[in-house]
Amino acid sequence: MGSEAHVVVTGDARLLRVARARIDELERRWSRFLPTSEISFLNSHRGAPYPVSQDTFRLVDRAIWGWRTTGGRFDPTILGDLIREGYDRPFQALVLDPGSGVSVLRRNAGGIRTDPEAQTIELPSDAGFDPGGLGKGLGADIVVEELLAAGADGACVNLGGDLRVEGVGPDRGRWLISVDHPTEPRPAAMVALAAGGVATSTSLKRAWTIRGRRRHHLIDPETGHSLQSPAVAVTALARDAASAEIATKHALLADAGSELAALEELGCDGLIVTDEGRLEATAGIASFAVEETSGGDAA
Repeated sequence: MGSEAHVVVTGDARLLRVARARIDELERRWSRFLPTSEISFLNSHRGAPYPVSQDTFRLVDRAIWGWRTTGGRFDPTILGDLIREGYDRPFQALVLDPGSGVSVLRRNAGGIRTDPEAQTIELPSDAGFDPGGLGKGLGADIVVEELLAAGADGACVNLGGDLRVEGVGPDRGRWLISVDHPTEPRPAAMVALAAGGVATSTSLKRAWTIRGRRRHHLIDPETGHSLQSPAVAVTALARDAASAEIATKHALLADAGSELAALEELGCDGLIVTDEGRLEATAGIASFAVEETSGGDAA
């Protein structure tokens, strides 16, 4: 997933090994940069039903749900746009030698067909699937669910800023989450959760420049290019990390000034940071806020 993983387990530290193995397995299944991943095979078999694991079926099904729920703002078929913007290889390689890629793929999330009984996915012949941040969010959800099922009292899984917590936390049963500020060393917020998901999307990271134009990995489905918005970061709090990840895209792609309303539209609380460094939050975020401490997991 191209990100650092941070896992906290309460009750049985031996389950950390289980979590690491599961995260590695999801990476092998979902990375579009691994030629042997299920996502790579799915993209190479467009136009025909392709059998996938339960994990990958769940990922694609949730992506379709996100596309429908956000009216297309969250779109898992932006693979062609990402390639044309230059994100055609792992980010570490991209920043060393940035350059535009070539792809004939277009956006067509509505054309994805799923068969739950056969557990197959059929991509349109002209569209590719990119897990994007949803892979991190859903991955965190899956690992936390399985850790609790295996006997953990509580668990926190943070995959590159998409975080899920559940069960007994280390701070009086709660989980303290430090939300990174994209431009300052201080946290944007410190929140306490009994359970739920937190995700942050920002245009200030995973960015590169080609022929004088700054590009990044957040694609505007309306234009097919890197998003241009006065909001440079959105953090969402939701019942699970996958929902929070989808909500951040919904808010970032909302009309200027409507980002917080977009979060609330999906039943989420959260905050935004503007290109002027201004911090804005939903009214409900106050119920989660705590004074800054030295602990907590970053999201």
